[in-house]
Amino acid sequence: MKKLLSLSLAAIMLSAAMTGCGDNAEKSDFEQVKEAGKMVIGITLFSPMNYYDDNNELIGFDTELAKAVGEKLDLDIEFTEINWDSKEIELNSRNIDCIWNGMCITEDRKQTMSISDPYLKNTQAMVMKADKADIYVKDPSGATVIAEQGSTGEGKINGTIEDDDTVVVSAKEFFANSNYVPADSMAKAIMEVEAGTADIALVDSVCAYGMVGEGTDYPDLVINIDNNFGDQEYGIAFRQGSDITENVNKAIEELVADGTVAEIAAKYNLTDMLLK
Repeated sequence: MKKLLSLSLAAIMLSAAMTGCGDNAEKSDFEQVKEAGKMVIGITLFSPMNYYDDNNELIGFDTELAKAVGEKLDLDIEFTEINWDSKEIELNSRNIDCIWNGMCITEDRKQTMSISDPYLKNTQAMVMKADKADIYVKDPSGATVIAEQGSTGEGKINGTIEDDDTVVVSAKEFFANSNYVPADSMAKAIMEVEAGTADIALVDSVCAYGMVGEGTDYPDLVINIDNNFGDQEYGIAFRQGSDITENVNKAIEELVADGTVAEIAAKYNLTDMLLK
């Protein structure tokens, strides 16, 4: 009798668990985050998108825009640091609900993720020490070039991101005789140039202008975008088929209309980078 009772109880618990899983599976992504009351956003740290200020407070253009969207959608926003090269894994395993961290939109990413409407312009910038800049802008042969692993910069260097009609100079061809090494982040890539362990960092121009130059931690480094390795646009990534995308798009449209986006962009010197 006890054995039968135990088996019956186990069957009931299994049925309940399966029913619960089924109910959850039937809910859309947006319904699930609304039920949780929060949206978990995967980020890496780089200025001016997501970074810590002197008071150890997370700030930045993407940070503030995400919080403003959260208010529109009545959701708390939770930020978590991720390895950029594993961003799709983090997203699809549901450790995070979206990637909101100055992510360039590419055709490959469109095939694996649902991506928001573009909201910022970007290109790839060379960051170098001033005394070598004139040489490396013309010929980086023999130089050590560094980019964030999994980034657009790395994709351009390796040729995994194909050149489009906005490209004037092919990064794959330009850096063919350079020594490429990956970094954990764009911030780390710039640090390596400052330290002299790399000669050129290929990073997002938005990142470069936020981190390099007068008034930054790297006043002796210079930025060059003259080679024009192609135009990019930033987007926010969600799981393939996610209905969070359309809700975030709508919220950002409203924030553009009421001037909030322009106000945040001005705060971080990104006004010229906004898509009109």
